[in-house]
Amino acid sequence: MSDRVSVTYENHIAHVRLTRADKMNAVDQAMIDGIIAAGNEVAASNARVCVISGEGKGFCAGIDIGGLGAMIGKDPVDLMMPRTHGGGTTNQWQEVSMVWTRVPVPVIAAVHGVCFGAGMQLALGADIRIAAPDARFAVMEMKWGIVPDMGGMVLMPRLLRSDVMRKLTYTAEPISAGQAEAWGLVTELADDPLAAAMALAEALTLKSPAALRAAKALIGYAETHAPDDILLEESRAQAGLMGTPEQMEVVAAQMQKRPPVFKT
Repeated sequence: MSDRVSVTYENHIAHVRLTRADKMNAVDQAMIDGIIAAGNEVAASNARVCVISGEGKGFCAGIDIGGLGAMIGKDPVDLMMPRTHGGGTTNQWQEVSMVWTRVPVPVIAAVHGVCFGAGMQLALGADIRIAAPDARFAVMEMKWGIVPDMGGMVLMPRLLRSDVMRKLTYTAEPISAGQAEAWGLVTELADDPLAAAMALAEALTLKSPAALRAAKALIGYAETHAPDDILLEESRAQAGLMGTPEQMEVVAAQMQKRPPVFKT
């Protein structure tokens, strides 16, 4: 879809690739536009699962500092404060990560090499992160005298203890994939994270598409609402699934020990 990001579809899986390998997939304005467009495209598609990966030697090296020249002389308030995306909830930088939280199907990030700054916050927008053992992660903004501002302050507290998040943010020091897994930033390690991500995606295509979408929406709701509201939403989601033709097909397939066949 652009010279920065590509989207392909096969076997109900959307594969989003960062394609700026010569720059370690560093995020410039064109990459921002491409990532957001890819998220919106996948959200509107019939894909059942999405995988995000980066081409070349690393997942994403972070913001392309060379591309920040266009911001010089402009009022930071005018740049940052308008809510231009996400139905009036985000700016364009925040949408790079937050768009994936609104993609209604599971999103899996396959991470290798560096996953720094903007790249790390992009990966945080995924439901699941599978990383190579030699991958490295960093919250890089403090290196440049700024704070994480691409959705990280919404997404990191869902995964990390406060002290861990503070250390990562205050120091801007890279950590290993093993440490990231131990702290909860990474879901699991795999020698070939893209192959592992695709294998998981293929397994998820055999689950009820409606149930997967309902589960993602319910989990997102549960992360931001009070217990009584969550219990009501849980019942509402379940009532919308039980007894539908798709759910009956799942039951029949289980009883007959065969893969389910879905219409969508």
